[in-house]
Amino acid sequence: MSTRRAAIFDVDGTLVDTNHLHVVTWWEAFRQGGHRIPMREIHRAVGLGSDDLIEHLLGKDRDREDDGQLEAAHHALYATCFDRLPALDGAGDLLRALAGRGWTIVLATSASGAELAALRRAIDADDVILGAASADDVADGKPAPDPVRQARDLADVPSERAVFVGDTVWDMKAAVRDGVVPVAVLSGGIPRADLERAGAHAVYRDPADLLEQLDSSVFADR
Repeated sequence: MSTRRAAIFDVDGTLVDTNHLHVVTWWEAFRQGGHRIPMREIHRAVGLGSDDLIEHLLGKDRDREDDGQLEAAHHALYATCFDRLPALDGAGDLLRALAGRGWTIVLATSASGAELAALRRAIDADDVILGAASADDVADGKPAPDPVRQARDLADVPSERAVFVGDTVWDMKAAVRDGVVPVAVLSGGIPRADLERAGAHAVYRDPADLLEQLDSSVFADR
């Protein structure tokens, strides 16, 4: 029987402090496209892939021909921050600590391409990251289980041998649907009650808090 274990991590809001950058750049992209969307609603949608986020905020009856322009505007605005994306405290140290305990580290994120490369530079822990399941690798993003399952496939572990750490309701729902243990952090700005209601097994303030409590966490008893 394999003893491999996978620690799967979302990236935005979980390892890198980018959620509010996404809120502002999506808000501006929607404004340029003639849509007035409250920032609080955008914040709740962060963590969805671009197509799903647009549909969540504008509805299924929107003019879909504008989707590409909205996505391109958001990407262009957000790309201006690529060289200074801030890792959350303890992010890289947490990944290294888990790798040192024998966990295989994999990322599961809606980011891809240059954006994912910028996020990985910010985390600065590529020496312990096996790989990433990105938006390019799956048909459906979170809350579908596909990104988590793809990350598990990279690590070659069954769901009962994996833990998924994320910061949004979408992350928790994806983890539950794939059968892995869902762990949440509050660093993305989503309330604890919402994360627990979506299935979070445990909730920590941020990566540094999880690192500090690693010996009493789900990572210590698997």
